[in-house]
Amino acid sequence: MRTAPSFPDMAGVALKIVNRLRQVYGVPQWGAPLSPVDELVCTILSQNTNDTNRDRAYQSLREKLPTWELVRDAPEDEVVAAIRTAGLANQKGRRIQTVLRGITKIRGVIDLDFLKDWSTEQAYGWLTQFPGVGPKTASIVLLFCFGRAVFPVDTHIYRVSGRLGLRPEAMSVEETHTHLGSLLPTEAFGAAHLNLIHLGREYCHPRQPACPTCPVQEWCTYYKKSIRNDA
Repeated sequence: MRTAPSFPDMAGVALKIVNRLRQVYGVPQWGAPLSPVDELVCTILSQNTNDTNRDRAYQSLREKLPTWELVRDAPEDEVVAAIRTAGLANQKGRRIQTVLRGITKIRGVIDLDFLKDWSTEQAYGWLTQFPGVGPKTASIVLLFCFGRAVFPVDTHIYRVSGRLGLRPEAMSVEETHTHLGSLLPTEAFGAAHLNLIHLGREYCHPRQPACPTCPVQEWCTYYKKSIRNDA
């Protein structure tokens, strides 16, 4: 994780947007608390799918293979069959087993609770050593399981932050994790993460965003450009 430069103007706008979204959506909850390993697997399942399919796949996996040791040691096709509803099941099944085997090889047991005693930088680096565990997945585990000051960025947040003008247009996804985290107070990270995703799903669609009814249009660079171009 790299340190982002300071963008004071963006920080002021970011806080106004986050406060407005809190007025619109409230303070959302991440859901039932999961252990760090559970959250890690669940987040891998969430890649390129929706919450419903992720949750169905996760529940199916836990029912058919109730322990992570069983998941780790099962034939790959059993894991793939259990998580079919998440999509990309061959890829995700392989990733999950690779991560579980990697944790076992390094630590001897499938457990991530030890990360609570590590610095955020160390924990982030340790998690991202595994194939399929990128910045978003590691950041979600660190934020929602350990309360660390990291800001996860998924495809919705990356798209929304670009349109709103909260990041430089050419900034990479990986850089955006650190950058958005530098704009907001730590205590706002969880709600901001979930509410920006909600905004992306409800209004800021990849195609044909619903700009005229968007609750944060007054601060949106994309909206202002669209209004000028349409005028």
